[in-house]
Amino acid sequence: MYKTLFTICLFLLFGNLFAQEDIVVGKTYDIYSESLTQQIKLQVYLPNAYDEVEEDYPTLYILDGQWFFTNGVTIQESLRGDRFMPKMIVVGINMVDRPYRSKLFNQWDNLIAFIESELVPFVNESFRASDQRIVFGWENSGFLASELVLRENSPFDCAIASNGAYINEDLLGSLELQEERFFFIGGSKKDIYSISDTDEAAEVLASSDLENLNWKYQLFNEEVHESLTYTSLYHGLKFFYHNYSSLVFSSMDEFYDKGGMPYLRQYFKERGGRFGFSTEIDASTKNSLIWLAWKRDKFESFDLFMTEFEDVLSTRRYANAYWQNRLAQFYLKYGSYDKAISFFNRGIEAYSEEEYTAEMHAGRGLAYHGKGNKKLAKSNLKKSVEIASSQDDPRLKEYQEQLKRVRN
Repeated sequence: MYKTLFTICLFLLFGNLFAQEDIVVGKTYDIYSESLTQQIKLQVYLPNAYDEVEEDYPTLYILDGQWFFTNGVTIQESLRGDRFMPKMIVVGINMVDRPYRSKLFNQWDNLIAFIESELVPFVNESFRASDQRIVFGWENSGFLASELVLRENSPFDCAIASNGAYINEDLLGSLELQEERFFFIGGSKKDIYSISDTDEAAEVLASSDLENLNWKYQLFNEEVHESLTYTSLYHGLKFFYHNYSSLVFSSMDEFYDKGGMPYLRQYFKERGGRFGFSTEIDASTKNSLIWLAWKRDKFESFDLFMTEFEDVLSTRRYANAYWQNRLAQFYLKYGSYDKAISFFNRGIEAYSEEEYTAEMHAGRGLAYHGKGNKKLAKSNLKKSVEIASSQDDPRLKEYQEQLKRVRN
């Protein structure tokens, strides 16, 4: 009996360990197309918070979804923690055995009619889709995506074409775009099958004077035919959402080369107008610039940002002794004693993190000494020595030396 029970327990244990669970990405739908006279299979991914938040989402349409639907979903999932691009509905269109793969493209017009007149209305009626739409195509589907975005009454704001694009010069000659559209072409010299098509498409665009078309041709020459698709889709989305995120600079030189504060204000004005955000410089950019100037030891820029972005200093991020001390110490380093004292005062009076108390009293003492107030300098440095002694602070000797110099 005991052996039987033991065997059952082992079975249950290892049965649970090796149990398999299917990983499902999105849902599948079958819609009948009058234009193509057949059923079309769709894969649809909805953002994680779709059922919790009443919000309309941009839609990313992926031609040949049977291969590349998960590429779009992966980009969504991997970037969901950042304001790099918005959460999107991803729609994959299964195009296996589609007649468009023949050189004659003998159902080209029917495919366009299906996408514009049947697919987009179906998505709009079935899901909370906004008016912002992007279409991605690969190889011959890249040709299709090219035309979809370059039609006068196209429902798409952007097309991303990888491993192939085609621009009809006659179409461009008569085309008038009333609103801005985006077109991204990704290619690689190692993609010997389609590089001539993408080169030719870029040449046609370069020689045209079409207004309101924002386009880019980018080569990823480390990629081959099979690996180019994900790279093109990712960079195409970055291109379309180029001014969606907060701004991050690598150096103060980059900040000033781009135009400094006027550039910053213009960027957020355009960003707000395009995406419905506030037109004010956001807190993330303000914080990163303050941090950058401090890390790069650029005091004039630091002081500029501390003045321009004074509002952000009252946010939760700076509500601690750690940040008050850090800001004060930088002002102290460059002899801006009044501002240093102001931050030291706030850190000492408003926050109780003991590990910074001795350092802040010492800093405030040195700031007063710089101002010529020997009395307050000595009292603060004496206090820092007392606190450091009680906490077994490794900087105790340093504070004692500072107090000795002030007394002499």
